[in-house]
Amino acid sequence: MQNVIVAVGSIRSPKLNAVAEALKVCGPELDRSASFQVVGADVPSGVSHTPQSRAETMAGARARSEALARLPRARMERWRYFVGLEGGLDMIHENERRLVFLENWAYVSDGANGAYGQSGGILLPDALAVEVLDRGTELSVAIDAYANGQGIRDAQGAWGVLTRNLITRQDAFRIALINAFAPFFNSTLYAGRESQLER
Repeated sequence: MQNVIVAVGSIRSPKLNAVAEALKVCGPELDRSASFQVVGADVPSGVSHTPQSRAETMAGARARSEALARLPRARMERWRYFVGLEGGLDMIHENERRLVFLENWAYVSDGANGAYGQSGGILLPDALAVEVLDRGTELSVAIDAYANGQGIRDAQGAWGVLTRNLITRQDAFRIALINAFAPFFNSTLYAGRESQLER
């Protein structure tokens, strides 16, 4: 059985566990004859601690993946996939009200091709949005104070606090990852889509 190494641009447990969980589902779709191993590496995202737009969050996920892709040559590693994960905010205005959503994004690359995946989003309470966006507090610090906890980012995350653990930070990253891997394990559909639409 072939061992496929999936590198993740983080050493945080919720992110590494999310990748391992996602691979239980989509790993057999990627390669039925392979076993998958997840390794973490601390790489920069190139964005702020709490990205404040969808574009910035997506850029952070991609930057982590691209930073990973440069490491194997230096380390003489044989990594097959490079995973960047980033959580951040997306803000919209509806009827003059500001709505701020927490989103998790993944970017997966095989060194030649890459794809994004998203978790969906959860609405932040106004008080938490004000603390992060208007006062400049990092979300991990703000959620600890808001929920009267400590180290929430490395446990259930803001997702878990806001959903009473029905969806945790790890769960959200897992969904984003499956979505990002879809063009790899369902490549026939993705490759053929343009020609079908042009008919």
